[in-house]
Amino acid sequence: MRFDHQSRGVRTRLIPSTLFSLMVLGLSACANMTGIQPQAMLRDAPSLGLPASGGTSVTVDTQWWCEFGDEQLNQLVDAALMTSPSLKMAQARIMRAQAGIDVTRASNGPQLGASVEATQQKFTATGMVPPPYAGARLDSGTAQLTGSWELDFFGKNRAALEAAVGNTRAAQADAQAARMLLASNVARSYFQLARLNDQLGVAQRLLAQRTQLLQLVRDRVNAGLDTRLEQRQSEGGLPDARLQIEALQEQLTLTRNALNALVGQPIQPFALNLPTLDAIKTGTTVAVIPSDLLGRRADIAAARWRVEAAVQDVSNAKAQFYPNVNLVAFAGFSSIGLNNLLGAGSEQWGVGPALRLPLFDGGRLRANLRGKTADLDAAIESYNAAVIDAVRDVADQLASHQSISRQQTEQHAAQALAENAYSIAAQRYKAGLINYLGVLNAETTVLNQRRQGVDLMARALDTQVALMRALGGGYRADLPTATAQK
Repeated sequence: MRFDHQSRGVRTRLIPSTLFSLMVLGLSACANMTGIQPQAMLRDAPSLGLPASGGTSVTVDTQWWCEFGDEQLNQLVDAALMTSPSLKMAQARIMRAQAGIDVTRASNGPQLGASVEATQQKFTATGMVPPPYAGARLDSGTAQLTGSWELDFFGKNRAALEAAVGNTRAAQADAQAARMLLASNVARSYFQLARLNDQLGVAQRLLAQRTQLLQLVRDRVNAGLDTRLEQRQSEGGLPDARLQIEALQEQLTLTRNALNALVGQPIQPFALNLPTLDAIKTGTTVAVIPSDLLGRRADIAAARWRVEAAVQDVSNAKAQFYPNVNLVAFAGFSSIGLNNLLGAGSEQWGVGPALRLPLFDGGRLRANLRGKTADLDAAIESYNAAVIDAVRDVADQLASHQSISRQQTEQHAAQALAENAYSIAAQRYKAGLINYLGVLNAETTVLNQRRQGVDLMARALDTQVALMRALGGGYRADLPTATAQK
């Protein structure tokens, strides 16, 4: 008995030393990650020509469309945000990503399971089964609890959790980007409707003017003052005017259908009382690209969080090179003969560590790490592409905004001159110095200027909406404080 106690003590002391030796062997034999490093680098603000900090900042309200002062537009945007299938799909993706966090977090804690088994078995009579079981047909049963707890020494589970969190944050930012895009599309469609409606008014006035012109020419032909050539030329202006009206009405219908689809009512359209473009207020004015642009775009935030998730995936792939340590325990009953299952002597239990060492895997772990590293490079370059496109987008909208402002100044001057010439022509006609043809020709110039003015006002509003979208629409990014390319 003394010898047995001594042997048992030696074996007890050998277990942890053996586990430690195997762990050291695994660390030295398996952690071979040489030559696998990410190649891409994140672009920062200075590399894009933006100041790293300070500089100009612009405040954009999260409900920027209210700045246009049109209650109908506000109602349309609210309806679209409530009913849009694209936003509901984005919300479903968020919920799916959050479920992934819960699944990953659950793997970090202790696991407990229960099992009950009952088997009827005929034991061999010629094998190693001792009597009285040899050749007998008996029942056997097991009822036990099994528990395990993976000790995350090397951060594998922690990295997986951080990757799941990054994917969830990316999904949330995607939802905000979809919300911003939907609101901007509604506003742009609404302003397009107002433009077409204003253009229709100009086209209808042009048709009425050409009808008057044709009647005057016919009167002059009957009086012998004009020829049939002048009459035919005047008659040719009517089909062209009616063609413009029909084309505008078609565009109005198509644009209204598009707007109705955006607000979720493709069959039952909203009853709109379209305003004139000059009744719509202008919004925020921006002169330069803000220095904090990268922190206010939802699409950039989504791309950045995907980089963070990819970084954590790389960390998880590296952690798989190291030993996996689990604490495993079980306790329960097992017996031959179900009547003895819960009796004295049928209890069993066990507890101890389990160590998995990835010694030789045919290059699977290195291949997995190379794949995750390539995914990280792709995520970084996707982020870089997003920030470059964002800076270009804002620069384009600012350039258009400034150019349209200058164009409107020139157009206002031209329209003022045209209206002044029309007023003079009308006064000369009343004084009997010219015929009414001169008045109508002067009015044609005024109508052309009005058409250009409508287009420029619509472009100014459309560019204003595009600028609000490019500036993030009031979104403030929740970005990771630092992304280490581990």
